[in-house]
Amino acid sequence: MDCRHIQFCHQRSRIDLQQLQALFQAAAFWAKDRRVEELEIAIANSDPVISVWDQNQMIGFARATSDGIYRATIWDVVIHPDYQGAGLGRKLVETVLTHPRMNRVERVYLMTTHQQQFYERIGFQLNASTTMVLCNQPMEQPPTPAVVEMPQTS
Repeated sequence: MDCRHIQFCHQRSRIDLQQLQALFQAAAFWAKDRRVEELEIAIANSDPVISVWDQNQMIGFARATSDGIYRATIWDVVIHPDYQGAGLGRKLVETVLTHPRMNRVERVYLMTTHQQQFYERIGFQLNASTTMVLCNQPMEQPPTPAVVEMPQTS
């Protein structure tokens, strides 16, 4: 597949949420039911956000969260099935990793269900020792945090 015309974009504002939702439905079993309103929040709280375009069609997407120095996590790496196998997924992950917000981070994490070998070829290693998860249950009303006033010192 000739991919010379494929464009990678760092601009969060270029993300078409409808196209992103359709991309997830076509290529990401783990994200098929995501709502546009929730995608908008996730994107707003991520940096970098990278999209991949074939003219006006979004064919790939990935995002990350990071403190910029110690830890980062890559999320939602997806390439449309019609474009898989051409090296675009690898280039997408490498684009995330070389972003200024990511390129100095000590450790970059990601979660994957079936693509361990793909990520190992990029340099990721299996890590069974640090993975834990907390599945939050939606609360009707979040508790009010206790605020303690600290005495002022002179």
